[in-house]
Amino acid sequence: MRAAVKATLFQLHSIVGLVLGAVLMLIGVTGAMMSFEDEILAGLNAGVMHVEPRTAPRLAPDELVARLQAESYGPVASITLSRDPAAAVRIRFARNEDRSRPSSLYVDPYDGRVLGHPVGEEFFATVLKLHRWLLLPGDGKGYGRLITGITAIGLLAMLISGLVLRWPHRPGSLKIWLKPNLRLHGRGLHRSLHSVVGTWVMLIYAVMVLTGLWWSFDWYRAGAIWLFARAPAAAEPIKAKAPGGKMARTERPNAGSAPAAQFDRAWAALLQDRGDNFASARLTLPSGGEPTIRVRAWLTDAADGRRDEFKIDAATGVILSRELYADKTTGERMLSRVLDIHRGNILGVPGKLVFMLAALSMPLFGITGLLLYLSRRRHKRMATAAMTRLVPGE
Repeated sequence: MRAAVKATLFQLHSIVGLVLGAVLMLIGVTGAMMSFEDEILAGLNAGVMHVEPRTAPRLAPDELVARLQAESYGPVASITLSRDPAAAVRIRFARNEDRSRPSSLYVDPYDGRVLGHPVGEEFFATVLKLHRWLLLPGDGKGYGRLITGITAIGLLAMLISGLVLRWPHRPGSLKIWLKPNLRLHGRGLHRSLHSVVGTWVMLIYAVMVLTGLWWSFDWYRAGAIWLFARAPAAAEPIKAKAPGGKMARTERPNAGSAPAAQFDRAWAALLQDRGDNFASARLTLPSGGEPTIRVRAWLTDAADGRRDEFKIDAATGVILSRELYADKTTGERMLSRVLDIHRGNILGVPGKLVFMLAALSMPLFGITGLLLYLSRRRHKRMATAAMTRLVPGE
């Protein structure tokens, strides 16, 4: 019975690996390339991401946007402002008709001077599309999302089957689990590297898969929210103060009578509500017609997923909803930092480095797995040929 189960798992492990190996290697390499994306972009674009601090007051967000519009730049989708006086303001533009997004722009917060487009941003955007959707049409709404999701589930199946197949007679020996036999050659060396290195990265791959499925399947995301988040509270309007100081009405204006959404009142409302308790904030205009601005206020820096989130009515400056990181449960904090967990950033630079090396090792499993498969086929053919040469009675 045990032999039959192992034989079945071995076939499952081999078939899934052969079918999905190329996609897994692609996902692993592209994921590793993005591990230190923030640090690489910061190093390449120090001249456009930073300015000389001055005593002059910084321009209001709407003034910065108005100056860009006067220079015939496209419609603005979001603006990222920092508490750091030496940080430039990042502007992101709305998507084009073909759903492509123009490169973002950095401007001087003191005089609105255009500093330039960041080098490398479009490259990493392409790598991200390749990592998540294989550059297939439709991006997150196309078949690429389904393929990468199925591939992730396949990797999870290989992890489980590989652990069962790997289970040694002496499971308490760390040497058996963690030390490859580099004195072997050929098929023996390939098997040793495949199984031992797989043991090293097994837990990391499990974390990558369980978090990566968050972007692949809506049902998975809904299940994770149901499992780790509290039930949503009854919808009640927040009695927030408008930036002027008086209590603003909590009823939102009708969409037909509301003025066009602007950033100034939302920025003033955020400053009044949070003061100095954030490092930077991104204010995003809605894609629909309602003037509700979504705000993400990072507590330290944008590379860290700890953030507060708000919805602010741009017409009145009323905070319609707020989600403070400090008020979240442990499970809700995990959900808000899925990306940090996925790439190891939750453990800082050492965690990102370990996760990057694990992702880079994915081609090792694809290559050694293919070599082991070809070796088995060759030995099987040799054994079959030897049997056909036997004469009766031997």
